[in-house]
Amino acid sequence: MVFPSMLFYAFIAVVSIQITYYLSFLFSFSIKRAETRLKKHIPISIIICAKNESENLKKNIPSILSQAYSNFEIVLVNDSSYDDTLETMKSFDAENTNIKLVDVKSNEAFWGNKKYALTLGIKASKHDFLVFTDADCSPNSDQWLAQISSHFSNENSIVLGYGAYSKKKFSILNKLIRFETVMTALQYFSYTKMGIPYMGVGRNMAYRKELFFNNNGFNNHMSIKSGDDDLFINEVANASNTSICFTNDSFTISEPKTSFKAWILQKRRHISTAKFYKLKHQYLLGLFYITNLLFWILGSSLLIIGFSWPWIVALISLRFIIQWLCFGFTAKKFKESDLILFMPILELFLITTQLSIFIANLISKPKHWK
Repeated sequence: MVFPSMLFYAFIAVVSIQITYYLSFLFSFSIKRAETRLKKHIPISIIICAKNESENLKKNIPSILSQAYSNFEIVLVNDSSYDDTLETMKSFDAENTNIKLVDVKSNEAFWGNKKYALTLGIKASKHDFLVFTDADCSPNSDQWLAQISSHFSNENSIVLGYGAYSKKKFSILNKLIRFETVMTALQYFSYTKMGIPYMGVGRNMAYRKELFFNNNGFNNHMSIKSGDDDLFINEVANASNTSICFTNDSFTISEPKTSFKAWILQKRRHISTAKFYKLKHQYLLGLFYITNLLFWILGSSLLIIGFSWPWIVALISLRFIIQWLCFGFTAKKFKESDLILFMPILELFLITTQLSIFIANLISKPKHWK
């Protein structure tokens, strides 16, 4: 009975860490209400870097052009596309005076590096306040730009927004993608609220050009293919210069991957940057993931062998109740209430998928961004 007892005490420790993590880090944001701020329209440059995104540009640029905002430009960066992305950009440029086109030619030293293309786009922008989104993203309302820009101030030079994914009926993959997106947002918004920001998503974020160049842009991680959003924020964000914006009007909506293979490849690129985060962020995020994994392994093992099963059921129930509260409040804020019921199943799927991705990344490195 010594080994089962050891597993039992380890499980108690794991559940205690999980509950402490949820209550200390995540719960305060989950119950926080979104703030709607209305300020004078400051000059904004929207940066959109696209590689082989002609159809997405045709679909989404009109909704960006129609923003209820008085002073903005759109910098369209063509990153060596081989479809008709450049022609699509030129057509928008010809019809709109507030569009600027940057055509990035193929460069052997920076081939497949989105950071190089983004840097050229940032240099070409004429305003100090920059808002970033992707070609496959559409603003959730015509107030998107007004909401995001309203969080800039003399102190706040970074604004982190929420990039949602559109819903697809009868799709397990779609629910998994949206669940992972909500959990990621819950973490990076919570950390920022606590004064330890560690990442943002390039689908919806903003920062000052001055901040970018004062910190040498992407120079410290230019050789890393991914991380134009999270690695830069991890490097320059702090408790005093970062704000969060999560009103419904401020969301962007993207089309999610439609196959597990495509999604896994995307996540491999994203996860590959985590090892370059600051050590305190690696420790906290690693602790959360490891205890998540151990919760399922130890809890299942103890239930199978029937060791102190009333206590195991009680501990599992307590942890799930607290998690459901944090995730549930957050999911409602992000208009993802349909995920709440499926949370345990989706969490198990996500944890096992992430484990397989970690192993795959140890064997081979993910390739360039497109």
